[in-house]
Amino acid sequence: MRRSRLWVLFGALTLLAGVGLGIVTHLPAQATRLSSDSTAAATSPPGTAGGSQGWGRGGYMMMPGPGGAPADAANNAAATTSMNWSGYAATGGRFTSVTAAWTQPAVTCTAQATFSSFWVGLDGDGTQSVEQTGTEADCANGAATYSGWFEMFPAAPVFYNNPVRPGDAMNASVTTNGTGSFTLTLTDQTQGWNQVTTQTSATAQLGSAEVIAEAPSGATVEPLSNFGTVGFTGATANGAPLGSSANLSELTMVSGAGVTEATPSALTGGNAFSVTWNSSGA
Repeated sequence: MRRSRLWVLFGALTLLAGVGLGIVTHLPAQATRLSSDSTAAATSPPGTAGGSQGWGRGGYMMMPGPGGAPADAANNAAATTSMNWSGYAATGGRFTSVTAAWTQPAVTCTAQATFSSFWVGLDGDGTQSVEQTGTEADCANGAATYSGWFEMFPAAPVFYNNPVRPGDAMNASVTTNGTGSFTLTLTDQTQGWNQVTTQTSATAQLGSAEVIAEAPSGATVEPLSNFGTVGFTGATANGAPLGSSANLSELTMVSGAGVTEATPSALTGGNAFSVTWNSSGA
């Protein structure tokens, strides 16, 4: 969710690793959300969450993604690491649509403030914008909160007022006409709501498509909520199974201290996989 993900951090990752997938606040491998022009039930007030600087409602920016070291390749996907993304990202072409479905996972909370988001998006892996939508699951003072959102990084995320509960069947898509207009759709089939917003971006490069579990970011990448395992199905890019993409990266989330936080499974049928929580990273 979300979310820029932190561009300062993303730049540092690029310098350190020599590569950059792009997402964090929801950021490029580390991406972020833009304000809405058509969602009356959405808000995006700056604020704090868990005592750290964030975007309000418990949400932190999603950022551009990867920027990690190579790992073992599997499933015809190049395995790599990211400080804030886990899942799959396709690059090496021009991407105009991405879709996926998932069951909203429940998070297990302790006294620690933790954050997590689950989303689909365009850009963010090697580009400095992210157009994304999904859900968030955070913990504060031992209690869990759940929400839906969209983000046009580097703008702030916009959170919907619609209810999201563990076990809800979620569907998400981001599409573009290729000339700067984006349609971001998030549907909760269990709760019976559907949010569609049209946004514009003058900087989108359409350089990647991804389906991601993320540790959102404030000033830094935040501790990852224990979501157990989340399963993604129907993952597509440009209308084809995500796994059929020529340049596909399998992303394992590893903290700056070298702690593995979340691990993706192999793809099944080219369009289904799961991400399993390993650690908060703290």
